[in-house]
Amino acid sequence: MAPMTYPTSLPAQHQSRQPGLESQMNPLPIHEDAPHAGSPRLAGKVALITGGDSGIGKSVALAFAREGADVALVYLNEHGDAEGTRQRVQQLGRRCLTIAADVRDETQCQQAVKQVVDAFGRLDVLVNNAAEQHPQASIADITRDQLERTFQTNIFSCFYMTKAALPHLTPGSAIINTASVTAYEGNPQLVDYASTKGAMVAFTRSLAKQLVDRGIRVNAVAPGPIWTPLIPSTFTADQVAKFGQDTPMKRAGQPVEVAPSYVFLASEDASYMTGQVLHPNGGTAVNG
Repeated sequence: MAPMTYPTSLPAQHQSRQPGLESQMNPLPIHEDAPHAGSPRLAGKVALITGGDSGIGKSVALAFAREGADVALVYLNEHGDAEGTRQRVQQLGRRCLTIAADVRDETQCQQAVKQVVDAFGRLDVLVNNAAEQHPQASIADITRDQLERTFQTNIFSCFYMTKAALPHLTPGSAIINTASVTAYEGNPQLVDYASTKGAMVAFTRSLAKQLVDRGIRVNAVAPGPIWTPLIPSTFTADQVAKFGQDTPMKRAGQPVEVAPSYVFLASEDASYMTGQVLHPNGGTAVNG
């Protein structure tokens, strides 16, 4: 079978609202590779994925479903994208629950976890993936409201979701956090966003040590530039046209190229890994 080919350039485009709509992207992100049956690596498991309606979260949901897991998607208000993902998960033969919630609100996080456990009877994998970013040329332009909102969405939500999920997790369960290459490289336009992703790495490493005696593994994935709705809703049209071209691979990655890292970390294949970060980033060297 010939290897998949991916777009090497992107048309200039912009969306005026975050977190963006996948249905308005050109080209649409690639979420699945050539059809395959998958394997039972996650058979019988239930996964909750924040930001699961589109982008990386959608690809993770579809990959988990191919591996035998039922999935719950928590999203903000992108109902059309969430419904499309739900339908595709069901086509793959798995159950899917969609939950519209603002992960900045601890009560809504608690309610989301309760809905999942009520619907499926268990929770085995938590993927903290929801995020937002707002470029600013100077730190002086980052308002208190933006700073608080970015931290609330990107890192406070991880505390809220994890606290709500922990009573239901058992030995063999996994928590997977979405960090970013910006946590390691920095980004002059995304000082607050990169700071939250640095916090995500520290959160992952610290929580892994706290939960290791309970048999719960905590790891992270730090993607590079990936073609998701967050990109055209964040950057100018000209910036989108150049997105990802500064990587060694000279292109943006597709969500389907990131999802296998989450499958690996959620499965027993990663039984001897906790507190670690995987780096699907187009060849950028990090960690010294």
